[in-house]
Amino acid sequence: MNFFTELLENKILLTAILGWFIAQTMKVILVLIQNKRLDWSRFVGSGGMPSSHSSFVISLTSAVGYTEGVSSALFAVCAVLSFVVMYDASGVRRATGIQAKVINKLVDSYEESEDVEISNEKLKELIGHSPLEVLAGAIVGLLTAILVYKCF
Repeated sequence: MNFFTELLENKILLTAILGWFIAQTMKVILVLIQNKRLDWSRFVGSGGMPSSHSSFVISLTSAVGYTEGVSSALFAVCAVLSFVVMYDASGVRRATGIQAKVINKLVDSYEESEDVEISNEKLKELIGHSPLEVLAGAIVGLLTAILVYKCF
């Protein structure tokens, strides 16, 4: 078999990608409902509801659990990876987004002087996730894996 055929037959990988895709699509739909406008940048952007990072790693971990068993070393590695990613999304990356928001406000209110040069480029504020967004992403990932492994 060639590389691409094998890749397309990798049910675990396809499940993880589908988990990411569903979460990103949900972001676009939720922004459309909330803001009454279609924002395609939400399809590839980070942050927001639900966490596609969480959905991605939990669908991966769940697929490995279905395929290899939850007592396998591979499942353990995926589970640890999932916890690190979700902790990072709701911790470090969320704090970075909060700091970016504060810095942007400071820059907006700052009067320029000859001594200091400040860029007008805004820092990205929507980077991390609230714990609820991480939980929602994890649920999307789990449901994706259940759907794939029970229905296909």
